[in-house]
Amino acid sequence: MFDLGRTLVAAAARNPNATAIVDVGVRWSYAELLEHASKLVSGFDQLGLQAGDHVLIVLQNRAEFALLHWATQLAGIVATPVNWRTNAEEIQFYLENSEAKAIVFEPVSADAVGNAALAQALPRISVGDAAGGTIQFEALISGTKASNLPRASAHDVSLMLYTSGTTGKGKGVPRRHSAERAAAIAHVAQNAYQAGEVTLGVMPLYHTMGVRSLLAMAVINGTFVCLPRFDAGKALQLIAQERISNLYLVPTLYHDLLGHPEFESTDIRSVTKLGFAGAAMMDGLLQRLDNAFQPELFVNHYGSSEIYTFTVEQSAVSKPSSAGKAGINTEIRVVEIGLTDPSATVQSGEEGQIIATLEGDESFEGYWKRPDADAKSLHDGWYFTGDIGYFDQEGDLFVTGRVDDMIITGGENVLPAEIESVLSLHSAVSEVAVVGLPHERWGQQVTAFIKRRGSVSQDDLDNWCQQSELANFKRPRSYVFVDDIPKSPVGKILRRMLVAGDYRPESQRPKP
Repeated sequence: MFDLGRTLVAAAARNPNATAIVDVGVRWSYAELLEHASKLVSGFDQLGLQAGDHVLIVLQNRAEFALLHWATQLAGIVATPVNWRTNAEEIQFYLENSEAKAIVFEPVSADAVGNAALAQALPRISVGDAAGGTIQFEALISGTKASNLPRASAHDVSLMLYTSGTTGKGKGVPRRHSAERAAAIAHVAQNAYQAGEVTLGVMPLYHTMGVRSLLAMAVINGTFVCLPRFDAGKALQLIAQERISNLYLVPTLYHDLLGHPEFESTDIRSVTKLGFAGAAMMDGLLQRLDNAFQPELFVNHYGSSEIYTFTVEQSAVSKPSSAGKAGINTEIRVVEIGLTDPSATVQSGEEGQIIATLEGDESFEGYWKRPDADAKSLHDGWYFTGDIGYFDQEGDLFVTGRVDDMIITGGENVLPAEIESVLSLHSAVSEVAVVGLPHERWGQQVTAFIKRRGSVSQDDLDNWCQQSELANFKRPRSYVFVDDIPKSPVGKILRRMLVAGDYRPESQRPKP
């Protein structure tokens, strides 16, 4: 199997003039991308970096980040990207944990890097006019091209992502070239991408969705259009200007696109394929997107950093809430909650914990220096995802929540997803998150946090739930109206913040 360095070499040989990367002032062909990446490898050599070393990358989505990723693949260096919003304490942890031999940063992350003690003993590669570097990024690509490329094998480690760490410090997820390439090819196949696609490169390149978009474009000589951080107005401009053909986003970003005042006047006809992952999409948003874009393909992708694809539903609108069937490189089971036996499968329609085989081509092999995490999640060749779901009679998977999100009220088990789906269909509800808050009698009380986009009261929403098929014990007994639902940088609802009271109540009720 090709390593990822060979994937880039092959792309440049196949169609050297195809546009690979677009950014402000940048429009690189695949031939130019390969040349720049080769020069950057030579720069790595000058710094004394060797195959297998980790390089910590603290950048937004920009051309230099894409170039860095490809150069590390050519050099056999392990790309280790982290959130550019991270603070000095977190950078200190990432450097120590990954044993990184260099760090790359830009102005937005310069202060955090400058205040991380371990960074001061390392080569610090500054991008743009960031202060505090030991060498400028531009200097590293100003020399001659490196020889003897590519240097990695398919079995070598390509990348180490860190999980979001919403309940503690992130866990390192090392992934080999073979798994990364298999995931990229699966992404192409499962989204029916064609040669020359153009994608909006806004999902962070420190997140599996962003990396997949970048790699998939190289497989088909497509174009990765950089957007450093999400801005709905700028995204709409790029869709029209660059004739974006596919979008692969978390639901939150789709929500913001539709809500932007310039959406209706923007030419979005070039977008023929929509895909989402990272979080469940409420039925109401799904319907609005389908009406607005009328896509040829609307894909719900369910996966993780550990195993890129669990399941895929290629017709998200025709079967709302379905995560579909196992991807082309994996096998999925649903087993009894609380057990670690992969053979303890449940019947169709019965909820259980979702697990995925570790034998799949897209799978990781274990966490970085975290035997405790391995012991919790890896059992007899299977990865226990921590998600709860069930198979319907047609064999499609439905993800109903997280084991950790389970609400136990009056002895009944309640998962937020079903309630959120019902409430999302109300025309006055913009966003919703459901959690269990402590209650003296019931143990936990089902509570809905609502971001409104119209006039609606608690009584209105309670009547809405009563008229639905929602069981009575699942109905929220309390509603809290908020300005925003707290989320992680990639759009996952941070329920723990709601439980802790870390949210902003609605400042002013919307007018009818």
